[in-house]
Amino acid sequence: MSIRNNFKHTIAACYIGYITQAIINNFIPLLFLTFHEIYDISIEKIGLLVTVNFVTQLAVDVIAAKLADKIGYRPLVIAAHVFAVIGLATLAFLPDILPNPYIGLCFSIILYAVGGGLTEVIISPIVEACPTDGKSAAMSLLHSFYCWGSVLVVLGTTVFFHFFGTDMWKIAACIWAIIPFFNIFYFAFVPINTLTEEGESMGIRQLVSTNTFRTLALFMLCAGASELAMSQWASAFAESGLGVSKTMGDLLGPCFFAVLMGTSRIVHAKFGDKIGLEKYLTLSAVLCTASYLIAAISPFPVISLIGCGICGFSVGAMWPGTFSLAAERCPKGGTAMFALLALAGDAGCSLGPAVVGFVSGALNDNLKLGIVSAVIFPVILFTGLAFTKGKNSN
Repeated sequence: MSIRNNFKHTIAACYIGYITQAIINNFIPLLFLTFHEIYDISIEKIGLLVTVNFVTQLAVDVIAAKLADKIGYRPLVIAAHVFAVIGLATLAFLPDILPNPYIGLCFSIILYAVGGGLTEVIISPIVEACPTDGKSAAMSLLHSFYCWGSVLVVLGTTVFFHFFGTDMWKIAACIWAIIPFFNIFYFAFVPINTLTEEGESMGIRQLVSTNTFRTLALFMLCAGASELAMSQWASAFAESGLGVSKTMGDLLGPCFFAVLMGTSRIVHAKFGDKIGLEKYLTLSAVLCTASYLIAAISPFPVISLIGCGICGFSVGAMWPGTFSLAAERCPKGGTAMFALLALAGDAGCSLGPAVVGFVSGALNDNLKLGIVSAVIFPVILFTGLAFTKGKNSN
C-alpha cells in the first residue's frame, strides 16, 4: 500500500514527532551545568531556560487551538518540525554571535519551543483521527514514545560526550536536528484525517466556564509540573546534589527516569482499565509524593537516584491519564479540549522546574531543598482527585 494511503505511516510519523518533542525538552537540561561553567550563567537563570521553553509552548498552544480547524493539521505539523530544526541548529552559533550568550540560548529555545507547542496540540488529534482500532492503546503508545525518545536523547548525548567531550555540544545539537528534518518530508506524504466528533463539541468559552474542565486543567498543570520538576533537574541534581559524575548523572538521573516513565505508560495502557482510571491516577500521585521525598531527603545517593526513577514511573500515567479522564468527564470537549489541556500541561511544565530553580537559588543553590518544594504538585493532584471523584460535566 502506498505511503499516501497507509495510516500506519501516519502513526509512525506521529511517534517520530513525539521523539522530536523529547529532543526539544530533554537535550538542553543535560547541559545545565555546562552552560553554568562556560557562559557563567547562574543556576537560577539556567532554570528559567526551561520556563522560556514551556511559556513559549503555552502561547503557541493558544494560537494553534484556533488555527488547527482553519488551515488543517498538515501545514501545522510540518511547521512544527521546521521550527524544531531551526531552533536546534541555531543553538550551534547564536549564543556565540550575540553579545549575551544567554539571549542567544533563549532565542534558539523560543524557535524550537514553537515547534514543541504545535506538536503538543496537533499530534494527538492526528492519531485520534486515524481509522484504526484500539485508539486508547495507540494514544498510550504515542505518549510512551516521548519517554523512549527521552532515553534516546540521554543515551545518545551521553555516549557522544563520552567520546568527543562536552565541548562538542553544538555538534550534538545539529545531529539531533536531523530527526525532525526527516519527519518534515514524512508528514508531507502520509495521509491525515481531520478529527471528527459525534454531536456538537464544546467551544473554548463553554469549556472554560465549566468547573469540571477547570479542575481537569488543574490536574494537567500538576501532571506537567510533577514530571518536569524532576526530569529537567535530574541530571544537575545527580551531579551537584549527589556528587556523581556527569556520565553517571545523565544515565542514572534523566535516563532512568525516562525508562521507568515509558514503562509506566505501557503498563497503564495494558492494565489501567482494570484498576480504574481515577484510582490509578490517585495511586500515581501518592507514589510521586513519596518519590520526591525519597530523592531529596535520603542521605544515600543510590537511594536518591532510585527515588528519581520511581518518580518517572509515578508520573507516567498522569499526562495521558488526564487526557483519558477528560474524555470521560467532558465527552463533548472536542479538539478545543485537547488544545486547552495541552496549554495547562505546558503551564505546569514551565512552573515545576521554575519552582525548583527558584527555591534552590534562594537557598544557596541547594537542589535537594528545591526538589522537596515540588512535592506540592502531586499533593494537589491527589487532593483534587479525592474531592472530584466520579464527577462529569453536563
